[in-house]
Formats: sequence, C-alpha cells, structure tokens
Amino acid sequence: MPEVDLVFPRAWVEFVNPDDHDEVLRCDLTWLTSSYTCIFGQGCPGIFADAPDVGCCTLGAHFADDSDEERVAGFVDQLSPHQWQQHPGRAVARDDWVELDDEGARKTRVTEVDGQQACIFQNRPGFAPEDPEAGPGGAGCALHGLALDLGLHPLETKPDVCWQLPIRRTFREVERTDGTEYTEVSIGEYDRRGWGPGGHDLDWYCSGNTEAHVAVEPVYVTNEAELRELMGSAAYDELVRHCEAHLRSRSALALHPADPH
Repeated sequence: MPEVDLVFPRAWVEFVNPDDHDEVLRCDLTWLTSSYTCIFGQGCPGIFADAPDVGCCTLGAHFADDSDEERVAGFVDQLSPHQWQQHPGRAVARDDWVELDDEGARKTRVTEVDGQQACIFQNRPGFAPEDPEAGPGGAGCALHGLALDLGLHPLETKPDVCWQLPIRRTFREVERTDGTEYTEVSIGEYDRRGWGPGGHDLDWYCSGNTEAHVAVEPVYVTNEAELRELMGSAAYDELVRHCEAHLRSRSALALHPADPH
C-alpha cells in the first residue's frame, strides 16, 4: 500500500501541564492513538533504496545540545567490540565517532560498510561477535543493544533525536489577546516534513505508511517511556485520559488514514 497524504483531518487536544501552568500541551490524538510501530528488521526497507538494511539511521544523528552529546559519550565508552561492529579496539576518542555537518553542527559519524552508508553505531546484518558467549550480534543500533544489555531503556543511551523519532516535540511562545503568554508544546507525528526539504526525497518513510501501522496497542501506550520523558509524568497521565476518551468516541474522520479500517 502507498503512503497516505501528508495532509488529512486530525483531532487535537490542548491542556495545561499539571506541573507548569505556564505551559500548554497540544497533542495530536489522531497520531497518538494510531497503530504505528517501528518495523526495523521486520520489513522496513530503509529511507533510501540503496541502504535497505539500516532503516532511518542512514544520515547519522545530530545532537540536541552539549548535554545530549556528553550523555551519549559516557555510554560510547562502555561499548565493547562484541557490541559494536565498528569499535576501534581501543579507548574510544570523541573524534572517532563525531563529525560536523555542512553547517558545522555536531553529529554521529557516517561510515560505509558493504556499500551502504549509515551511522557509525549501526551494526550491519551478519555482524557476529568473535566470542559466541558475548551475545548474538546481528543488525541494529549498538547503543540500543547496550541499553538492553544494561537493563536500561534505549532513551537513556541513544541521542535524543533517535529515541524521539517518529514523535515530534516543538515549542512555540504564544501571546493571548489579553496580553498574557504561555509556552505551547506540541506533541505529534514526525512525518516527512520534519526532516526539512530533504524529507520529500526519502524513498520510503514509515509514519504515514500502512506497512508500519500494524501495532496491537496505540502509540501513546507503546511509547509511554518516550512520552513521559518528553512531557513529564503528570502531563502524560493527563494525555492518557484524553487518548482513552478519544478512542471511545472517535469517528472515522479522526482515524489515522494509515491505520487498518
């Protein structure tokens, strides 16, 4: 099935953050109650046709800020050659895995393996540690695998943009007609437009594709940990109330068009 159109009717809800009355959460109920799930390793063809095995990890990950990079660096130091296919086999220096983009922004380095370019932390299919007792190896993010080995959630070890995708959080300062102001925090779908102009050139993309809308539970349930981190726990609990009400009452117009009908 083809991807759905980028523009379609959506249901949104706004509510005050219980932990910050100067902040209003604006949440896309259509997206958050959809049946989307990541299908990496389960049919995902990758965002570029010439790199089908690396999902959306082709371009490397930009760091949100210095603290994001420092947090990731601490976990990079813990990676072993058994967990990371491109481990240099020695103490990992910062310049080994970070590069600058054309505008000077810091990001994870992109390398080429078997003709496919991807983030340096992306283990390729067939990766097998030399020590069989070290783990099964295989394709996927080394930092994601590290989190599972340590009993952590992957949002603790990966760059912010990696664990947030395809949820998108944006901020906007709003002035009311009475002169008061508040910060609007939008929580929605990170569709092709979130990648900037280049997003329209991706050969395949998941969030609006019927092939990825196959989850048994909705996004607000499967991505609870990510949403709690992005919104705060009190705001997430309030979101759950609105999502449950939406699921009970939603009409066909409020369904994500990529969901099965």
